[in-house]
Amino acid sequence: MNAFALFGASILASFVSSAVAARLFAPRLQNTDPNRALTLLVAPHMFFRFIGLSFLVPGVVSPLLPAGFAIPAAYGDFIAGILAIVATVALVNRTSWATKSVWLFNIWGAADFLFAFYQGGRVGIQPGMLGASFFIVTLFVPALLVTHVLIFRLLVRRQTASEPDRSQGLEHIELSGGPGGEPHRSVQSAVEIRRVRA
Repeated sequence: MNAFALFGASILASFVSSAVAARLFAPRLQNTDPNRALTLLVAPHMFFRFIGLSFLVPGVVSPLLPAGFAIPAAYGDFIAGILAIVATVALVNRTSWATKSVWLFNIWGAADFLFAFYQGGRVGIQPGMLGASFFIVTLFVPALLVTHVLIFRLLVRRQTASEPDRSQGLEHIELSGGPGGEPHRSVQSAVEIRRVRA
């Protein structure tokens, strides 16, 4: 079996095993406090994303590794690690901007991985060029990319759950008005307009 086949098989196996693990643990995350669930998924990136800087270390990777892949992959991971630290601290302290920081981290982190895969194919990386960082691409990247998917799911679910049901809220508004208990015309019109839009 050639190097490309082994490389592809390693990445695929890691994706499959990570997806299976996510499938098994996803129900537990759904029953966990949203802040805690997001923290558990974001926190690993604080440690593992900085390993990406090894793409720039001579001796760890081959001198033949194209800079067009190594530089954006290394610094993209570095920035993702910084954003993961900020997001984790915000989640633990339950700041008002915690969710926004997680969105920023997750969009950047996922885009960084996807761009690295694209660049790797575009510049024609050979598996041997990765040297010891072979394990970053075949082990850490698939697993962390699956956590990005889980984070997106939690964020979307959290946003959907937090949106007030305005149409139902308007149905239960106690209208106070003029003489005889009649609602103010402006309030009544607003409710009618809302019903039409619904």
